Amino acid sequence: MMKKEYQINGIGCGGCIARVKKTLEAHPVIKTAEISLTPKKGMSLISMTEELSLADLQKQLNTIKGFTITELN
Repeated sequence: MMKKEYQINGIGCGGCIARVKKTLEAHPVIKTAEISLTPKKGMSLISMTEELSLADLQKQLNTIKGFTITELN
């Protein structure tokens, strides 16, 4: 299991978090997506059974509109 940190832009409320979490966790490789509004909106820790590319994660997010994902170091 690997965990990576990402920034998801477009998140502004708890409803956004719920939609993004549900969408990401629908992917068979993603086990959990922990997303917070604080300290930084859209900060996300994603646990995966195998590493997905940023393009794969964005493709999954594209099933709902208005969100972009970037990798954090």
